Amino acid sequence: MASFLFKTIFRLLALLPLRTLHGLGALLGRLTYAFSAQYAARTRENLRQANLIPDEAGFRHTLSATIDESGKSIAELAWIWGRPYAEVVGKVQKCAGLEHIAAAQERGKGIIFLTPHLGCFEISALYAAQRVPITVLYRPPKLRWLESVMCAGRERGQAKLAKADVSGVRLLYKALKRGEAIGLLPDQVPSQGEGEWVDFFARPAYTMSLAARLAESSGATVLIAYSERLPQGQGYVIHVEPLALDFTQPVPRQINAALEQVIRACPAQYLWSYNRYKIPRGVNAPNLPPTPIC
Repeated sequence: MASFLFKTIFRLLALLPLRTLHGLGALLGRLTYAFSAQYAARTRENLRQANLIPDEAGFRHTLSATIDESGKSIAELAWIWGRPYAEVVGKVQKCAGLEHIAAAQERGKGIIFLTPHLGCFEISALYAAQRVPITVLYRPPKLRWLESVMCAGRERGQAKLAKADVSGVRLLYKALKRGEAIGLLPDQVPSQGEGEWVDFFARPAYTMSLAARLAESSGATVLIAYSERLPQGQGYVIHVEPLALDFTQPVPRQINAALEQVIRACPAQYLWSYNRYKIPRGVNAPNLPPTPIC
């Protein structure tokens, strides 16, 4: 019964204009921030420790925008997953760096899209799926009813999904071997044994090693892609940037540094509420310098 009710509400929300959903999302973000002390504290702490905004007035302005944008990222899911595919990708007003995708296709070694929790990361793979077959790694949601809705919304165009397990990783390798594209969330906290501690905005974060292994073994072109959310429900601008990796140096460190650069370009739309610095079960805490005694 609950599953049917949620799916019905989700379908009804998908009928609303994107501008309306973004307005509702901003309200949702405000309410969540007001009533969840843990959510609010994590958002503030992650944004502040990134040290992106030097003055307090600028920090408060960015925090306010972040609260709104985080809510929009939830509300727009109904529209992104529920509207016709052509209508969804048609909301992309521009793709800055489209030539990098074309060049990677010409090279023929496959493409690794690294899409951080920035802007509307859901639409990036759907947009790419117009031009190239893409397999995206995902973790099944805790709400079982949501998985069928999510998979139906994501597996459109030439997009396919692969679960974040051994069989899913095999699918990624096979896709690259065929010269196709794959999509990863490089700032998603991996499970025990699947990552290493690397600084992210000057703080140790358990960082996936899979992207590095895939890039080195396949020789694929690595592209960072994110979708900037435009105001008033106008749509999105996708940004694509190449990432040249030096495999003689730690690759996860290079990836995190590149992610920091794109986040600096659009800090209010990064998902600062995400628990990026958590310690996964079974993973030893990073070695931190001792706190100075004042």
